[in-house]
Amino acid sequence: MAKTVLVTGGAGFIGSHVADRFVAEGWTVTILDDLSSGREANLPSAARFVRGCITSPEAAALVRDGHFDVMCHLAAQIDVRRSVLDPAYDATRNILGTLNLMEAIRTSGHPTRTVFSSTGGALYGDFDPPPSAETFAKDPEAPYGIAKLSVEYYLAYYGRVHGLDTVALRYGNVYGPRQDPHGEAGVVAIFCNRLLDGRPLTVFGNGEQTRDYVYAGDVAAANFAAATTDALPPRGRLDARAFNIGTGIETSVNTLAETLRGVSGATAPIEYAPARAGELARSALDTAKAQSMLQWKPAVSLREGLERTYRFFETRRAGSVPS
Repeated sequence: MAKTVLVTGGAGFIGSHVADRFVAEGWTVTILDDLSSGREANLPSAARFVRGCITSPEAAALVRDGHFDVMCHLAAQIDVRRSVLDPAYDATRNILGTLNLMEAIRTSGHPTRTVFSSTGGALYGDFDPPPSAETFAKDPEAPYGIAKLSVEYYLAYYGRVHGLDTVALRYGNVYGPRQDPHGEAGVVAIFCNRLLDGRPLTVFGNGEQTRDYVYAGDVAAANFAAATTDALPPRGRLDARAFNIGTGIETSVNTLAETLRGVSGATAPIEYAPARAGELARSALDTAKAQSMLQWKPAVSLREGLERTYRFFETRRAGSVPS
């Protein structure tokens, strides 16, 4: 029989790429999404779709009775700005929603492996020079990062105390086709749309702040690797089963803008605006642990990934792909 996976948030930007990967590998895929930010157009036709919120009793019942081999948990409130404006809402979705699903796995008695989508840059902050290793100090600046870190602590607890099979993937700034402008790497989608509109690219501050941009297809591959490996470390403390998923390369916003202008062939000017308070100065992730233990490494270069992403938005603008 084919293995089964539940992808929460599978109608979203990253989740749909994860679902696509499992479908391509021959798995039976179920997607749980409330479509608050995801799109039905992102759903792979071969997957079963269940519309619902991760905080609901119905979602818990789906997980408890589904006896899935793997749950890739990507459903979340993803807007850092909204987490600052309404931290209670962020915590309800990102912490209590996850606990709802984890309790369902615990009470089911089925050995479902949970692969949780966490965050890299928002977790480590600006306290140590990049690239950040999994063991670096963690002190998030926004409720979004605080919630992700809280969930990781809960996952470690469920592993140690209840013997559940959990993995946390700490993403860099994920970009790619289907991206919306609200996630940590939303600047790529924003820049693509501005170039297509013939509008200037707005860069905050001096543009020398750096991020680790990782392509969505590589993130999907990391989820599949974490779901299928037999070589996970023993259950233990917070960082035992956490893996950075990025490139290890710092890319400045200025470089990102120039590369996208080169890819698009557009001559849109770059305009500078005042720096935003609380923004990280530098961010990149050390991925040696994922390369060693998950046998994963990024395969798509920044230029290639940006070209694929820009062509997606260009094609969607022309009406050739669903919007």
